[in-house]
Amino acid sequence: MHIEFRHLRTIKAIHDTGGLARAADSLNITQSALSHQIKGIEDQAGVELFVRRSKPLRLSAAGMRLLAAAEAILPQVAALEAEFAGLVLGSAGRLHIAIECHACFEWLFPVLEAFRKAWPEVDVDIRPGLAFDALPALRREEVDIVISSDPETLPDTDFTPLFDYEPVFVASSQNPLADKAVIEAEDFRGQTLITYPVDRARLDVFSQLLTPAKVEPAAIRQVELTAVILLLVASNRGVAVLPDWVVRQVRYNSDYVTRPLTARGITRRLYAATRAEDTARPFMAHLIRLARQEAVKLQRG
Repeated sequence: MHIEFRHLRTIKAIHDTGGLARAADSLNITQSALSHQIKGIEDQAGVELFVRRSKPLRLSAAGMRLLAAAEAILPQVAALEAEFAGLVLGSAGRLHIAIECHACFEWLFPVLEAFRKAWPEVDVDIRPGLAFDALPALRREEVDIVISSDPETLPDTDFTPLFDYEPVFVASSQNPLADKAVIEAEDFRGQTLITYPVDRARLDVFSQLLTPAKVEPAAIRQVELTAVILLLVASNRGVAVLPDWVVRQVRYNSDYVTRPLTARGITRRLYAATRAEDTARPFMAHLIRLARQEAVKLQRG
């Protein structure tokens, strides 16, 4: 037995309209073509789908079974067609994000809130667990965008600049280093360095300062939340290095001091890595634009 979508639409139209003529009009076919189609279905099934002598035309028990199938299947098909149409038009899709910048959660959430309102049909998710394998996951299509400060030359992958930031030293105003105008790598030797719980190669303080200078802090303490890092720093339990936009609110707090790293300073750039085929998709381009706008707000405080 070979049932097509048009057969399901036919059985539902006849049931809904109560007659062949009205059903044929609603399906935009002739009544003769509709009768022929019904006969073909009945021949295949070996059963009658309608009680022929009833007025209005009434479905038989077998016809009711086919109607139940139509009412279950046709809405799913319609939803699938709408989803595919959304993909073609760029109004729907998937946006799974991997973040290599741990501090970026606080910057990204306002971006995603604005994005959600503009693109309600896009499935958004954040995959922090892929932080150490994010770019290969992007190429395997497990995620769709990677927030990273370490661009690489990869085939069919675009790294779109988002914004520049400066990693800054943060310490308690009671810390002896608070008297220094500039912090150098050697200043960390006697300090407890409080960091996010990620590999040190992903931390600016190591990749840009300590590792090249071959300097190791006295101790390293890993903390998940920025607010807790700042709490510990204010209590003089250690020092930290955070993006300048993260510490914008503590610059005028008497419990903290912020200082540049090295006399020349250190500047880093954050990128959105995407598959080249996806970069120009409307919702992807909008997300990147929102990300840049939110960064400007953060840096202005």
